[in-house]
Amino acid sequence: MTNASLTLMRELKLAGMADAYQAVLQLPINKQLQGDELVARLIDAEQQHRQAKRMKMYTRLSKLRYQANIQDIQCSEHRNLPRAALAKLSERAWIERGENLLITGPTGCGKSFLACALGHHACSLGLRTLYFNMNRLCEEITLAQADGSTIKWLNRLKKARLIILDDFGLQPISHKVKLLLLQILEDRYEHSATLICSQLPVAKWHEYFDEPTIADAILDRLVHRAHRVELRGESLRKSTNNLSS
Repeated sequence: MTNASLTLMRELKLAGMADAYQAVLQLPINKQLQGDELVARLIDAEQQHRQAKRMKMYTRLSKLRYQANIQDIQCSEHRNLPRAALAKLSERAWIERGENLLITGPTGCGKSFLACALGHHACSLGLRTLYFNMNRLCEEITLAQADGSTIKWLNRLKKARLIILDDFGLQPISHKVKLLLLQILEDRYEHSATLICSQLPVAKWHEYFDEPTIADAILDRLVHRAHRVELRGESLRKSTNNLSS
């Protein structure tokens, strides 16, 4: 009966439950759980197994630039990043409310590293996350338009609860990219979160778009419901090779 139950669990793809049951069976008889306690242990094990599997899949699909964790972030008043602010951003509430996060600061101050740490944390919370630097975003837009898959591509982005756009403002973007960026933000408005990293201060973003009407529309959807982190300090590349802009 025991072997049959284990086999059936694995056939039903209840791997976490099967592993937990097998571990229980290896205990001495007087220490094995019974009845409701055993059922609760097996259900909890299956839930944890699925959460870990989902986190691993989301992390792989996110294509984050750095393998960064919240615990790796250096919080200080000097960096203009107090620990209380990081703790607030570590909560899932702002993502679920569809709010945005704008991280700005000079090159090398750790913007991308912080963004990837928050992205990795979102994956651990079971929130689908996608990372793009602006060059890659522009390339994917071009490819999607070339093969006629733009709508399918936009729908994939729409499913992500958090999108990270890195290196924003480093180079000019075309009119088509601006229109697609507007569509992305429109799809996500008050539904899902967008995180942007930029060396440009937010006050210069309107000028960067160089098309007042589009700039107004994009910033209206991006800035008004946004948290802001304005990092300060010297380049962290002087002390480590793991942090980037």
